[in-house]
Amino acid sequence: MRGRKPKPSAIRILTGNPGKRPIVAGEPQPPIPDGTPYCPRHLNEPAKREWRRIVGILVDLGLYTEVDRAALAMYCQAWGRWVMAERKVQEEGEVIVSKMGGLYQNPWLHVANRAWEQMRKVLAEFGLTPSSRTRLSVRAGEPEPSLADVLFSSMTDE
Repeated sequence: MRGRKPKPSAIRILTGNPGKRPIVAGEPQPPIPDGTPYCPRHLNEPAKREWRRIVGILVDLGLYTEVDRAALAMYCQAWGRWVMAERKVQEEGEVIVSKMGGLYQNPWLHVANRAWEQMRKVLAEFGLTPSSRTRLSVRAGEPEPSLADVLFSSMTDE
């Protein structure tokens, strides 16, 4: 076994690098998109709603890059599958009575449980579960300079 999987440097920086291990200098840093990335067309409706809800939050936090589209689409599709399966479980119940009178678990409950597990794993990758989020400390960005600061800074640079 290879041990724990490594955390991306962005997550290590946000956690304050508690192990004080050096940050990998050559780690690829994919670009953060300028705008909101478009939603993949293959997602079902609940998944598309979740994409639109969460992608802006991730971009604002700097946790979404151009190469994260597939991982986020997987999360959103699992979300959509979970929503649809949970609706079926609510309609039919968790336990179904067979024609012979026997009881068995609703198959939609298994689909919902699998989708829930998939969502949990991907959310942890993005630092979006309560336990993974407690390890992050987002630093506030530097305040934008005022117009006066910009104008007067050119005078002091001489």
